[in-house]
This record gives sequence, structure tokens and C-alpha cells, in this order.
Amino acid sequence: QVQLVESGGGLVQTGGSLRLSCAASGRTFSNNAMGWFRQAPGKEREFVAGISWSGGRTYYGDSVKGRFTIFRDRAGNMVYLQMNSLKPEDTAVYYCNTDPPVKDYWGQGTQVTVSS
Repeated sequence: QVQLVESGGGLVQTGGSLRLSCAASGRTFSNNAMGWFRQAPGKEREFVAGISWSGGRTYYGDSVKGRFTIFRDRAGNMVYLQMNSLKPEDTAVYYCNTDPPVKDYWGQGTQVTVSS
């Protein structure tokens, strides 16, 4: 069974930092571009950051550019999201998936709450 399990969320104050982790099991994703996505209450899920299969190219949503960094391990089983200078509008459940995302790979996500 293929699973992507997110962790590392929590409650942080404005301006704080968190590092999210995504662990893959059931198969390797070393040949896939991977992404982080988020969904805030009452809003559609949105793209946050993506990374190519090699790790050589990264790309970000406009709202997180310059504050978030996506990276991955060489084995292809872990993807991370370093989030700095967090803002209340970053509050959401964060998910990882392939990019573009595959419906069957959505996990439970990890909650990030930024207090003002």
C-alpha cells in the first residue's frame, strides 16, 4: 500500500518557523516531482511548493516565495518543507503528494496554526 505521511505541524507564533516532513512508503518516489499543498478552512486546496525528481528545480506559490524552502532526500523517500517567517494566513492543513497530485496518494495532512 502506497502511503505519504506528513508530520511536523504545530502551533507557532507569527514570524516563527516549522519544518514539515513527508515520508513515503510502499514505493519510491525518486522518479517523481513532489509537491506540498495546503487547505485552509473554507478554502480550496492550493499548491505551495514543488520539487523536480532530481531536486535540481524548485518552484513556489507566490504567497510563500522567499519564506518556504522545499527539499528532498536522494533516496526519494522523504520530502521536506522548511517554513520561515510564518504568517497567520499560512494556517492550514498541509499535504504532500506527487506533482501533479494523484488522488489516491492524499494522506491525512499535518495541521499548521500560526497565531497572531
